[in-house]
Amino acid sequence: MDGMSGSPAQPLQPLNPEEEALVRSLGRIMYVLPRAIDADMVSEHQLPLTEYTALRNLSEAPGRQMRMNELAAACQLSLSGMTRTIGRLETQGLVERVRSEEDARGWNAVLTHAGFARLEQSWPSHLASVRRRFLDHFEGIDLAQLARAFQGVGTVR
Repeated sequence: MDGMSGSPAQPLQPLNPEEEALVRSLGRIMYVLPRAIDADMVSEHQLPLTEYTALRNLSEAPGRQMRMNELAAACQLSLSGMTRTIGRLETQGLVERVRSEEDARGWNAVLTHAGFARLEQSWPSHLASVRRRFLDHFEGIDLAQLARAFQGVGTVR
């Protein structure tokens, strides 16, 4: 059996036109949507989406703090990318880095009061951008079913 041909019982089938359109649309969403929301956030609040996402994740964490590696994973960034992001937020007084109480070698990012206030200030713009650029396109579609389908993407069946 050739690695590209599927299992012997189920040969690999080409995509039908609807599947092809869906796959291409998903590729566009993955590329265009974050950039569009980022442009909205920078234009309205000078707060890039990566920084907004870090602030949001910290605001939802116990004690408004997370280990740097956990925050990086939650924001889908590399640890070095998260370190640069937190560095920018720290310079603005929105986040502080403190030694981990559980592991003195590790660092936690902690949301400051100013960081929480900045998040609250920018949240309406983020919400409006997400609605306008994404959710408004799904009128009449079962969003719960769509969310369940999206949650399975990337896992092996």
